[in-house]
Amino acid sequence: MTATVRSTVKIFRLLAGFLSILVSFCLHGLTATADTPSGTLDEFWTLEEFTRKHPKQQMNAETFARRVSNDAVALPNSGKTVRIAVIYPGSQTSDYWRRSVISFEARLKSLDVAYEIVPYFSGSSSFVGNQASLITAALKEDPDYLVFTLDALRHKAIVQRLIARSRPKVILQNITTPVKSWRDKQPFLYVGFDHVAGTNLLIDYYRNRFGHQKPFAILYGPRGYVSRARGNTFLQAYSDPEVLNLKASYYVGYDREKSREAATRILADNPDLAFIYACSTDIALGALDAIQERPEGTQVVTNGWGGGSAELEAVAAGKLDVTVMRMNDDNGVAMAEAIALDQAGRQDEVPVVYSGSFELVTSSDSIERIDELKARAFRYSK
Repeated sequence: MTATVRSTVKIFRLLAGFLSILVSFCLHGLTATADTPSGTLDEFWTLEEFTRKHPKQQMNAETFARRVSNDAVALPNSGKTVRIAVIYPGSQTSDYWRRSVISFEARLKSLDVAYEIVPYFSGSSSFVGNQASLITAALKEDPDYLVFTLDALRHKAIVQRLIARSRPKVILQNITTPVKSWRDKQPFLYVGFDHVAGTNLLIDYYRNRFGHQKPFAILYGPRGYVSRARGNTFLQAYSDPEVLNLKASYYVGYDREKSREAATRILADNPDLAFIYACSTDIALGALDAIQERPEGTQVVTNGWGGGSAELEAVAAGKLDVTVMRMNDDNGVAMAEAIALDQAGRQDEVPVVYSGSFELVTSSDSIERIDELKARAFRYSK
């Protein structure tokens, strides 16, 4: 075979791998994915890139992280009641959002910050119209701070307008990668657990367990930032176009039933599948439902993402193989510490980004280790 022929064959193999991702088919509202340029994270700074560009941020972040991990130390403040609007997609099985509110309030109390929180719980964070109406309602209350998320791309325009207002100060939760186009006009705080860092732990797990070329599928959440950061990061690291090991991928939202339906279809079409990579708690539980409906002896595994109570119970029971567990309450603690510093006139000590830590938890871990991690992760939201 000549070099030209070999090169042509390789190109066709790569195209075939790409086309396997683009294959489009529908099943009860499920949508096949397309790995297009819009599926990248190029419009965001990674944490490493951002701290290189702003060296002071590294020192700020390290000092602030110590405040978060330590017990609360109250700071002098004006004593005025701080008004906080919180908009959360709280209708998911994951208890991440609800625990965030609990730990947020608990830390504010420990810091002797007088506050009033008005929570707005919506459905999926990708329902942009609903999110916009909730922001409008929240702004009528004239809050000092507004806690929001940034998942769907269309949220960017909403958040950019909020930042331009200067009041309320914006805290963006569940995102730790600053938006490049906002340059030096960033929100008061990005806070959460870096999705790429968590995904990298799962990439290592799957590579150690299965090697590099096993057949797999991906179940994404809704189209948006989280699916790109968790799903496409995994796709780019594990898929091999030459062996076509990505067998199927769907956007299923954060919907357990749609995830079960998609996983059922995937398993029926791919009897040699090694694992299904799940991008959230609801997706993991739906995939697990489908796996458990298969004949006894089915070896397909799946993962959790986040390590909330539902996932940890499934791991402890030996049903779920692995999850990446956030030290959940550090998220709420970080928001409270940032507000306390701001109210004490020490806003320069608040980093632009706070990213909490993860632990990998597997079904081979002891109950004692899992209990220790739960005590650490849920220190306020027991």
